[in-house]
Amino acid sequence: MVARRRAEELSNLRSKNTMLKISQIESGNHLVILRLEGRIAGPWVAEMRKACERFLDERRQLKLNLADVVYADQNGVSALANLKSRGVWLTDCSPFLAEQLKAVSAV
Repeated sequence: MVARRRAEELSNLRSKNTMLKISQIESGNHLVILRLEGRIAGPWVAEMRKACERFLDERRQLKLNLADVVYADQNGVSALANLKSRGVWLTDCSPFLAEQLKAVSAV
């Protein structure tokens, strides 16, 4: 049983390290909260943008919960900074991701 649980944990960790999962966790009249899990990198940057644009095009307020983001590449950080400049709230960033966003915003 312990070995099986450990194998499941490793599988979950591997999938978090290779992809991005986007879940709508809350939605009100004008507020949408999306939880991002995994990596904001490579092709997943465009997927994140597409998911966000859908709500922004509807003029809805958007909040991204980034607590489970394990990595963001340069394009991912730039995309997050762009979304933030457009009024999207970024919550629960890791300290490292927060510093990356500060560095991009300062440029």
